[in-house]
Amino acid sequence: MQNQANRVTLPRAFSKLGICSRKQAEALIVEGRVRVNKRVVNDVEAWVDMASDRIELDGQPLKAHAKVYLALNKPRGLVTTRDDPEGRNTVFDCLEGLNLPFVAPVGRLDKASEGLLLFTNDTQLAQRLLDPDKDVRKIYHVQVSGQPGEAEIARMTTGMEVDGQTLTAAAVRLLRAGEKNAWLEVELTEGKNRQIRRMLEAMGLECLRLVRVAIGDITLGDLAKGVTRFLTDAEVRSLQRGAGLDAAAGAKSAGTVARRKRR
Repeated sequence: MQNQANRVTLPRAFSKLGICSRKQAEALIVEGRVRVNKRVVNDVEAWVDMASDRIELDGQPLKAHAKVYLALNKPRGLVTTRDDPEGRNTVFDCLEGLNLPFVAPVGRLDKASEGLLLFTNDTQLAQRLLDPDKDVRKIYHVQVSGQPGEAEIARMTTGMEVDGQTLTAAAVRLLRAGEKNAWLEVELTEGKNRQIRRMLEAMGLECLRLVRVAIGDITLGDLAKGVTRFLTDAEVRSLQRGAGLDAAAGAKSAGTVARRKRR
């Protein structure tokens, strides 16, 4: 009997093996460069069994790349996408020259946001980290205009309705306050679009700066803006445990730091 977990669409197989994105795989399939069990397949919706089917690209069998786990201190002004139709600078500009296999960001930070962004070709781990049921915490330091008080903090942690969605922060605390603005630490275990900004806007507070400082036990630390580093084996195991995966099955990651030019 076939294991249904091994059955995926052909573009998804490329992505799971860390070859390229599904969109890029679709282009390769349409161009007639992909064979399944020695037959050319042009259907981007074709299903394959990754355990038993032989998938080839340009006559060469697909092989999974070694797992890569990378952290970036995303600068403000970059969009979290591989190719931007508007020609804007993207987070992949920070990965140039690292000689990486195909990797994808784990979630997103919007253009105006900064801080910790993970990349990997481990699609199973990435999906688990983004699953709200896994309660993987993400911590943000947020500068806001005005002086949010206990009432505003309570609204964020008890939940609020914004545009028909219930938005809730797992925890919020005041870090420091000045005359005109304050810094909050906000912890999320869900990842709805522009969640923190929308919550603040609903309370009449302007978000001046938003920096993600931690994902699970992985912290931004002193990593400079626009700089990447490989996660250590211990950090990868920590993410796997937090995501409910067997850490012993994880591949080792490089522990060196890849220094990039400040942007």
